[in-house]
Amino acid sequence: MTRPVVLTVCLGNICRSPTAEAAIRDAAAAAGVDLDVRSAGTGDWHLGHPPNPKMVHAAAQRGLTIEGTAEQVDVAMLRAADLVVAMDATNLADLRRIADDHGLDTRIELFRTFDPEADVLDVPDPYGGSDDAFDHVVEICLRTAPHVVTAVTARQA
Repeated sequence: MTRPVVLTVCLGNICRSPTAEAAIRDAAAAAGVDLDVRSAGTGDWHLGHPPNPKMVHAAAQRGLTIEGTAEQVDVAMLRAADLVVAMDATNLADLRRIADDHGLDTRIELFRTFDPEADVLDVPDPYGGSDDAFDHVVEICLRTAPHVVTAVTARQA
């Protein structure tokens, strides 16, 4: 059996999606689950750039390591994924449009549908915001990641 693939997606792939990627990876390791976790953005503005320094700092304060460089989502990524989690409704619509255009039946959901404390389903974009905005995204990702891992492993069983 191959490792399940989870793809996290935001706009530029330098703040929210790499944070969710790291949080899901850590949650999977803590649960003893072997997942392949990746992240990408719907836009191309930050291709090849490292994660936002403010995001890296906020995550590090909570013991989370964010690495990698920004990539843009493509059809092959969607096809390979068992679950794609979008950070907001705009990302979700873009991803579903790509999937529909290429006849893919990949499961695509909003990340916060797995958040037991979600009052809204969009993960707010902290880009250009205060330190508190970045801290808030880290908190959302850390709280939600174990539930994503559970959803993926339940579906694979």
